[in-house]
Amino acid sequence: MLTLLLILVLAWLFWSGLFTPLLLIVGALSCALTVYLVRRMGYFDTQLFTPRYFVRLAGYWGWLLWEVVRSSVQVARVVLSPSLPVSPQVLKIDAEDLEPVDQVVFGNSITLTPGTLALDLHDGKLLVHTLTREGADALCQGEMKRRVAALRSV
Repeated sequence: MLTLLLILVLAWLFWSGLFTPLLLIVGALSCALTVYLVRRMGYFDTQLFTPRYFVRLAGYWGWLLWEVVRSSVQVARVVLSPSLPVSPQVLKIDAEDLEPVDQVVFGNSITLTPGTLALDLHDGKLLVHTLTREGADALCQGEMKRRVAALRSV
């Protein structure tokens, strides 16, 4: 809890840039209220917020960044091609075996990747729009889903 409070206070000071007494008091009160509410919600009662998770998450973000760059190049090739070889598809991807938070991470990761868009998440099924057949095939291979599932594994 103390770490969260310190992070919030430092973020407040960094982003506000103003150090008048009123703003410092309001910032301190808002940070304290946030920590209180987070504690009441039981936000840190799960294993999700262990240092090991954050190390894995940083590795996942690195991999996702690479996928975003790679997909951006592929989408640029498709869009700039004179024949415009698009083959848009909508497909359902089963994500029932993922935890609800992981399903959201999975859907957001799909949306961040150019050429794909998560349209809906219902009952563990993701409805995804892809620009090309290659994008659909890549999602169906399950590499992204496997990496999201690995974030929580022990």
